Amino acid sequence: MNDYYISPFDDKDYELFLQNLMIHFNLDLRGYKQHRLRRRTDILLKKYNLGSYKEYFELLKKDSTKWDEFLNKLTINVTEFFRNPDKWEFLKNNILPGMIKENNGKLKAWSAGCSTGEEPYTLAIILDTLGVLHSSTIHAGDFDEDALSKAKLGIYPDKSLVNIPDNIKSKYFKKLNEDKYEISERIKQSVNFKRVNLLLDKFDKDYDLIICRNVVIYFDTEAKDKLYSKFYESLKPGGILFVGSTERIFNYKEIGFSSIAPFFYKKEKK
Repeated sequence: MNDYYISPFDDKDYELFLQNLMIHFNLDLRGYKQHRLRRRTDILLKKYNLGSYKEYFELLKKDSTKWDEFLNKLTINVTEFFRNPDKWEFLKNNILPGMIKENNGKLKAWSAGCSTGEEPYTLAIILDTLGVLHSSTIHAGDFDEDALSKAKLGIYPDKSLVNIPDNIKSKYFKKLNEDKYEISERIKQSVNFKRVNLLLDKFDKDYDLIICRNVVIYFDTEAKDKLYSKFYESLKPGGILFVGSTERIFNYKEIGFSSIAPFFYKKEKK
């Protein structure tokens, strides 16, 4: 089917599987890198000793736990607070102060592909330290409902807090046991979580900041371009898109962005 992965299962059966997912579950996976998607799907077929994608599709229809497992397999929800700390420091020290001044302290931000919540909560903590959390709006969205449930719960293992200084940890987290911490209720209530399909759903408008990190690595080139264009349309003129450290946008000028620093892109004012 492609140069990256040779599946032991039938190609036409796989194409029909993708079509059936769209028809029955309204799940369009055509924008995903198919070698990654198919490899992960094949692992599940082998796990249940199935001989075809058709058999697996029938299993997904009958068993909601298998469906949840499949969705979890699509995305690798590995994240942590202040992932790549230097990038968050740049956001805090070099971008947000000017943005706060220009907007009189009222910011609208979106964490797109927020996984289990570490990213939007990191932003909330930063905005709180800058004194504007109370006047800011933070949206967070992900396709994985299980991840969103964990985000809303706000309980994390110690390893997720590895980049957080002790003074921030003591201020914003409550230790539950040796390995579990709960983020403060005030920070938890500052983020609005919602299920979203980044490739299919319409986005809200007039964001000052969109953060989408370590998400588009799962998408093919066409889907990436479509998504970045949608982000561009959702930003205010002068708004910032903050991407992951492996997700440099090479055609940012064609979309309408300027690069203000590695992994930070600005929607130029017309």
